[in-house]
Amino acid sequence: MGGFKNSKGSALDIINLLLAHYMKRFLGFVKKEFMHIFRDYRTLFILFGIPAAQILIFGYAVSTDIKNAGVAILDLSHDEITLKLTDKIFSSGFFKKTENLLNYNDIDKVFKKGKTKAVIVYEDDFGKKLIREGKASLSIISDGSEPNTATLITNYTTSIVNDFTMELAGPALKNSIRISPEVKMLYNPALKSHFMFVPGVITLILILICALMTSVTITREKEFGTMEVLLVSPLRPIQIILGKVMPYFFLSFINVLLILLLSWLVFGLPVKGSIILLLAECMLYIMMSLTLGILISTISKTMQQAIFISLIGLMLPTILLSGFIFPIENMPKIYDYVSSVMPPRYFIVIIKNIMIKGTGLTYIWKETLILIIMTLVFMGLSVRKFKIRLE
Repeated sequence: MGGFKNSKGSALDIINLLLAHYMKRFLGFVKKEFMHIFRDYRTLFILFGIPAAQILIFGYAVSTDIKNAGVAILDLSHDEITLKLTDKIFSSGFFKKTENLLNYNDIDKVFKKGKTKAVIVYEDDFGKKLIREGKASLSIISDGSEPNTATLITNYTTSIVNDFTMELAGPALKNSIRISPEVKMLYNPALKSHFMFVPGVITLILILICALMTSVTITREKEFGTMEVLLVSPLRPIQIILGKVMPYFFLSFINVLLILLLSWLVFGLPVKGSIILLLAECMLYIMMSLTLGILISTISKTMQQAIFISLIGLMLPTILLSGFIFPIENMPKIYDYVSSVMPPRYFIVIIKNIMIKGTGLTYIWKETLILIIMTLVFMGLSVRKFKIRLE
């Protein structure tokens, strides 16, 4: 019996030693993996940086509230009541005054500038009619090219007007005085949602497809070793870049024509402005996106990295921080600065102005100039990276 117990104890000791040995090897492997992760800053950024950034972006950018929306005033009465109501509207914190208009002809001009989301119009003798007849009317004209924002602005303004009426009349006379807001949606009277989504989707598709395709195709050359052959060829870096870009440029332009045709045939979205100007702006945006893809390829070692940077680095910011869905003025000021370096922010302004508002280059020259500068900067940085590899 004693020998049996000793043999049993020996077997258990051997098993424990083996378990300890394998556990030590396993823990050593786990430790090595931790060290590998901590040495790779890209992995750490994916693990901790992206979730933190998404929380901050979604927490502050995704908001259905109205804040600092631009509103212009056309006061045809200029009496004490209109001044008090105007002060109440802008003291609410939801709106900021952009301009005081002089006549109805200024309404379309102020909307085309892009800073004004709504215009409030007081009729002649507004205060006198309210006191004498017990009723007066004002008009709320909103920019219907952004249906969600336009609806919120009109609802907020109507609520403030109703509160002002209650304060002016008092509890005893609350039914004897009435201010009737008349709502009008400019550019999109039916508040069709595709007036907002189609320009945004065009912006998103072009930058993703163009940047993704060029970044992957050049990174693939680097992975397979064929880039070195190109670099020692008689071609200059700028010629290599343009040679890679041109096929995708023409294919992307065909893509634009297809998208615009589908938008017109399926959704009935017209192009109110110059079709030639629109196509020229699309070509500029395509070229900018392609050069951005080239730049991404120069900092990516593998196709997986290029795909990750192109998709994650461009898709979410384009959707959330470009003004595509959520107005930038509703966000904290830091997001305004972040979005100012994002090309989609400017192209959305351009395409909405041309397609929906029918404006010309006079109203979008600043955004166009910014895209030109970005294209030249991306191209210059890409050429410089190629020259460094050549040296």
